[in-house]
Amino acid sequence: MYFQAVASCLALTSAVTAQQIYDVWSTTWDRSDLFTYTNLSPNPIDFVTPGATGSADIVVNDGTVYQDMIGFGASLTDASAQVLSELKSTNSDNYWDILNYMFDPTDGADAAGLTYIRVPLGASDFSANTYSFDDTSGDTNLDDFNINNAPSYLYDTLKDIVGINSLLKIHILPWSPPGWMKDSGTMLGGSFLSQYTDTYASYLLKSLQGYQSLGFSVYAIGIQNEPQNSDTTYPTCSISASQEAAIGTQLRSLMDSNGFSDTIIIGYEHNWNDAGEYPVTLMQDAESAFAGVSFHCYAGSVSDQQTFYNAYPNKNIYFTECTGEFGSDWWSDIKWYMDNIFIGSPNYYSQSGAMWNLALNGLGEPKLPGTDSCGTPCRPIVTVNSNGTYNYNQEFYSAAQASKAILPKDSGGPFGQRIEVTVNGDLNWGLIVSGFVTNRVNSSDWPRYSLVVLNWDDQPNGSWDPTPITATIEFRGMQATYTFPVGVTTLWWYGSPQ
Repeated sequence: MYFQAVASCLALTSAVTAQQIYDVWSTTWDRSDLFTYTNLSPNPIDFVTPGATGSADIVVNDGTVYQDMIGFGASLTDASAQVLSELKSTNSDNYWDILNYMFDPTDGADAAGLTYIRVPLGASDFSANTYSFDDTSGDTNLDDFNINNAPSYLYDTLKDIVGINSLLKIHILPWSPPGWMKDSGTMLGGSFLSQYTDTYASYLLKSLQGYQSLGFSVYAIGIQNEPQNSDTTYPTCSISASQEAAIGTQLRSLMDSNGFSDTIIIGYEHNWNDAGEYPVTLMQDAESAFAGVSFHCYAGSVSDQQTFYNAYPNKNIYFTECTGEFGSDWWSDIKWYMDNIFIGSPNYYSQSGAMWNLALNGLGEPKLPGTDSCGTPCRPIVTVNSNGTYNYNQEFYSAAQASKAILPKDSGGPFGQRIEVTVNGDLNWGLIVSGFVTNRVNSSDWPRYSLVVLNWDDQPNGSWDPTPITATIEFRGMQATYTFPVGVTTLWWYGSPQ
């Protein structure tokens, strides 16, 4: 067991000797490895006195520490919960296998340990029908508010996930306010009416209270998914930055007065391309109400997160949605996801990285009847077939490789923090890298250091020729050497407390 290898490693008295790489996870371009664990015992990779650097040289500086991570994951839509719930009824063994492999965060477990999940409040484009928690027009007292308007299988599935992963960060937010709060009179498209600012804030508070009554501890709530989107074929809503700021200010006050002071509000929830506009205006208008903002991948580029960070470096950044589509190239997707979401987004200060649907069937369904979203069917983290079989998609393997690097080492211990990593050498372009330190409950225990590395050197001479890169890793004046296959590699070691 690799626990024994690590234990013997930590028992060594020499800090230099004990800096050894034992644990490696790999997903390769040809799928010969799929989130595959390798224990390098009895021949770990030692950090030794530095020699010549490799063609790529990864320099780890744990003296510079950036953001705390909260984890990686996906959205539990009504559709995802429906597909999983039906599987539970027909093949419970496969159901629990899927949930455990995706969500078990136990140190040493053969599992991804996904720790972030996003849940729509009311209907989305992946629901059986359109509904909110109060569809009674003009009910400004919210007398008819009912958290159980959502299908019971949504909460049942979420309870099962929480039962596996007590570290789970639940982020809830609506795809639309109730239709009667909008100029369209329906949840399908339209714009928010400011006269309902206080009512809508109370609606969101009641949503938090509803989740609490069902036994869920909510990490974060949002005001509106994609507030610049007003598609009339599924629940959407245009809400201006000033409107969202007003709602957020009122909601923050209500939350603080009703026992939710530890729950944060995340703003914006839309694409990278507007990073310097809407989310900045939101902070200018209501900085104290929002812990930060989140981004989606559908327009702009991940580097746009830097624009918001430069304006508000003390605010949190999250990445919360992107979707794949059936029919795309597996390896091209892995490269894009790592470069932009699971390595790239943390390197631009995000604390999370998440895909869209957690689970769907092989047709990218079920969807809301009439919706025009996902014209090319959207691909989930895991596809569940009608006969009870299932398969994990490239979205899962990308998220799993990143998740393994930031999970707590100790029960009740902290998540990983991003640290400074640079790549030098002639082949520095061939490796995309993020690095993390995971501290310990006991300050005398050795922190764990992790790297997530994408080797995308698949055409070194302009033609297809996947080429491993032998790289040196510099850490505290010592050096290790590792050959990274074309694919994604996650590895870790332990270093003495600073």
